[in-house]
Amino acid sequence: MTNLKNDAISAMTWKLLERGGNSIVAMAVQIVMARLLVPEQFGMLAIMLVFVNIGNVMVQSGMNTAIIQAEHIERVDCSTVFWMSLAIAIALYAVVFLFAPMLATFYSMPELVWPLRALALLLVVNAYNAVQIAVITRRLEMKKIFNATLISSAVSAVCGIGSALAGVGVWALAVQQLSYQVSNCIAHAKQLDWRPHFEFSIDSARSLFGFGSRLLASGMLDQGYQSLTDLVIGRQFSAAPLGYVSQGKKYPQAIGSVLDGAIQPVMLSAVSRVQNNLFEVKRLVRRALKTSTYAIAPAMTLFAVVAPSLVPLLLGEQWVGSVWFMQVYCLVYALLPIHTTNLQALNGMGRSDLFLKLELIKKAYGIAVLLFCALVLRDIRMMVASYLLTGVVSTFVNAWPNRSVIGYSYGEQVRDILPAFLMAGVSALAASAVGSLGLAPLVTVALQAVAFVAVYLGLSLVLRVEAFTYLLSTANGLFFSRGDGE
Repeated sequence: MTNLKNDAISAMTWKLLERGGNSIVAMAVQIVMARLLVPEQFGMLAIMLVFVNIGNVMVQSGMNTAIIQAEHIERVDCSTVFWMSLAIAIALYAVVFLFAPMLATFYSMPELVWPLRALALLLVVNAYNAVQIAVITRRLEMKKIFNATLISSAVSAVCGIGSALAGVGVWALAVQQLSYQVSNCIAHAKQLDWRPHFEFSIDSARSLFGFGSRLLASGMLDQGYQSLTDLVIGRQFSAAPLGYVSQGKKYPQAIGSVLDGAIQPVMLSAVSRVQNNLFEVKRLVRRALKTSTYAIAPAMTLFAVVAPSLVPLLLGEQWVGSVWFMQVYCLVYALLPIHTTNLQALNGMGRSDLFLKLELIKKAYGIAVLLFCALVLRDIRMMVASYLLTGVVSTFVNAWPNRSVIGYSYGEQVRDILPAFLMAGVSALAASAVGSLGLAPLVTVALQAVAFVAVYLGLSLVLRVEAFTYLLSTANGLFFSRGDGE
């Protein structure tokens, strides 16, 4: 158990560095490109990514998670997953290539055709890369993902910004996305001893797809639901409002990806290793939920508070229209830990059947509310706000099965995360008071951040919050172990 703990802490550290480094570079690149490009072009990218992201879900078919979760995995299993994914990727690329002109006409964006065809090549690239990442994650070798992310972030930054400066418009956004994924795939391949072999197992395909098919259905539902806003806004309104919504979502999503994304993949692998020990599973899940919430709740709250001053300062006045959307998405992503922790716990326990049932329930009421806001109220703000409403309801839905699966009730979970939200609320009051002083934007943002962090950490220390103590002890352990040359 000690080895598992050490492996998990090491993996989580590298995953945090990978996510953090990638998001910092990605946000810096997006800030530069937002100043060079216009909201309409980001709206076009959002439309293109809808089809690419849905395609990626189909390409992976949940089988990358099946590789991570399985108790035992053989070489033929990974090769089988790759050949299945590649076949699906090629078929989907052909569909996108043929229908790109129709999509461009439907959205009144004639310049969309060839950038979409180019961007869809990501499907083929990710068919290979998804298996590599699954193998690395299963082994908890997160340093390799960190190395690959560092390289691909630098490559995509140069390619994306260079293309934007060259004045190629929306092609700059497509080039940035493509260069990242291609270089990421190559960097993983250079570090990994796995290569696909010309072998295929029907039994392996049935076993892995039996688990992964339910995740495929769940992923399709989730990706479709998340993309529905982009599709409706792009058709019913125009590319510019979609650009504001896209930018408003992008930065809170990046922060959530850094903090929660560093913990959840590690937890999935750790839970799958001890899935027969319910006491240990519950302990791991509680620790992940507390730690993730302790980091994400204040980060999202602070970002929402400083957004009115920060957005025009960094992105320019042309992006002020994205502030309101950004603040709402901050609240949406503040709830991310309770969603992902519960769902990853089910995956780690091999209960993808429950995962699918939850997705069906959530998407049923989520789509109903979203379409009501879009087609009846015809209000973009209400459409985005509906994600917050359904997100709150979904915290209960996602948590409910784990009451019986691992003995972790919704009431226990609320008690575990409540301190972080209360402390974030008090800290937000302090930061808002600073914002009312009428200082220069840069000074306001800096002082708000200092006030928020000081109050949050001060309360953590006084109240002896468990997650705060755990993070300190983990950091000390890593520091001293490195100092001892271990």
